[in-house]
This record gives sequence, structure tokens and C-alpha cells, in this order.
Amino acid sequence: MAVSFDLFGTLVDADRPADPASAVARELAARDVPVPEDWDEAYRERHVDAPDGAEVPLPAHVAAALSSRGVDAAVGNAARRAVVSAFDPDVTTLNGARDAVAAAADRGPVALCSNCSVPELARRALVRSEIDPDRFDAVVTSVGCGWRKPHPKAFEAVGRRACVDLTDLIHVGDDPRTDAGVENCGGTFVSVEDVTLSEFPVWLEENV
Repeated sequence: MAVSFDLFGTLVDADRPADPASAVARELAARDVPVPEDWDEAYRERHVDAPDGAEVPLPAHVAAALSSRGVDAAVGNAARRAVVSAFDPDVTTLNGARDAVAAAADRGPVALCSNCSVPELARRALVRSEIDPDRFDAVVTSVGCGWRKPHPKAFEAVGRRACVDLTDLIHVGDDPRTDAGVENCGGTFVSVEDVTLSEFPVWLEENV
């Protein structure tokens, strides 16, 4: 048996830019990358074709958006550095998160499974939280594995990293539209709306 947790909205809250396009534009300009006059429009456009369920890393999207306006941001990996800086978060650990993760770790492997298109964001958020990062045997993000929940390949990546069959995986999350996808792989979904993090240790005792 293994337990995976969603990150944002489940274990932590992290502040996000109110206007992501403007935040990225500021960081691009700080790195001497020319920002197109119609950047807001370019940022909203789709530039990278990807299969259904696949993750498009935000730096790749930003680089493609710039390229569509004739701007090359390849020098110094400027697009990636701008995106990482624009989404550098302040983090609040949600009530019960530490105890929920600790209870899961007492019973088997623990994983993080997060939809996140920004490189480094999930790990930074985890390090800045009150949760011990060493509690996690695997950290799987969509930008890392290439697939977003609820796609089965996202959960398959968790299973491989945690060395567990998906029928023995319990996934805890706040969004049934994405996190409940584990049920299509034979796993168990626990919604924090139904079982709070503070209640989760008792739920484990009674159900596992």
C-alpha cells in the first residue's frame, strides 16, 4: 500500500501571480528579453501541440509565444528562468498536512503527485512548507513526467516511482476532476472535502 498526495490546495496553499502574463513579462524584461507589444494575446494563444492529457511546460509555451512574435529567448535559457522567477511562491501549510503525511509514511511509501507546469515550483513549495520533504519517497509533477492528472500515465508514474501496484495506491486530493482519475487505474481516491487531512490518520486506521 502507498499513499500519494496532491500538493496545491491539498497540502499547501501557494500564492500565484494574479496576472501570470504580466508577471512573466516583467521577468523577461529584467533579463533583457524584448517583450512583444501584444504579449497578453501571445501568452493566451496555443503554440505547442500536445496529445490530450500531456503537459506543456510553461517555459516551452513562453518560448514558443515569443518565437511567434519573432523574439528568440534561447540565450541563457531566459524563458525558463523568467517563468521560475515569476512563480516563486510564498507557501502556507494547510491544517493537518504534516500529520496526514506522517501517518501515511508509517504505513508505506508516500508520494507527491501534482499538476504543475512550472519547473521547480512544486519542490520549492514543499521545501518552504512545514512538511518534511524527506517523508516523500517520490515526487511526481506533470512537468516532470509529461502528463497531467487525470491521465492514467500521471498515476502510472507514481506507481513506478513508489514501487507499488496502482490497485494499492490511495491518492488524496482536493479536485475530483483530476485527482479522482486514480480510480480509473484501480486505485482509491480520498477527497479532502470528505476526509479532512486532520481526519486522514484515523481514516487510514479504519480503512487500511
